[in-house]
Amino acid sequence: MNQRDLFIQTAWAEVGYVEGPKENETKFGKAMGANYLPWCGSFVMWCAKKVGLQIPNCISTLAGATAFQSRGRWQDAASAKPEPGDLAFFDFPGDGVDRISHIGIVIGVQARKGIVHTIEGNTSGDSKGDQRNGGMVAFKTRTYKKTRRFKLKRQEPVSIVGFGKPKFKE
Repeated sequence: MNQRDLFIQTAWAEVGYVEGPKENETKFGKAMGANYLPWCGSFVMWCAKKVGLQIPNCISTLAGATAFQSRGRWQDAASAKPEPGDLAFFDFPGDGVDRISHIGIVIGVQARKGIVHTIEGNTSGDSKGDQRNGGMVAFKTRTYKKTRRFKLKRQEPVSIVGFGKPKFKE
């Protein structure tokens, strides 16, 4: 199995993991030296470390996005061609944080619909909970661009800002 597939498989194996007993207490944060902090980036870093994948530090999601951009490994969402294994960076509208504040691992793409399937740490298992600090690892379907063919559901705003493109050993 190649590194990209192992990265995705590692993330899949954690779906359903719940933080606790204290808020933001996780094995991911502990392993990355960032326990008790929002942990979506720690989750991604932990998965990468497990498979020997070298990526910019994404514990701070904004710093991670900036690092991918400065290395020429970034695609803006509107023009992106995401692939499984890419890292999706989010800015959720209306969450009171007007910047990139969440990250997930792309595991599938429906390009014609402008949709990616992701596995994300520290999100909610449903659309009603906190999407960037929801306390669990969950499978999500996210919109990355508006298309003319498919209308977006009201609960599926475009929240992905762009994608970081890791360099996988194939």
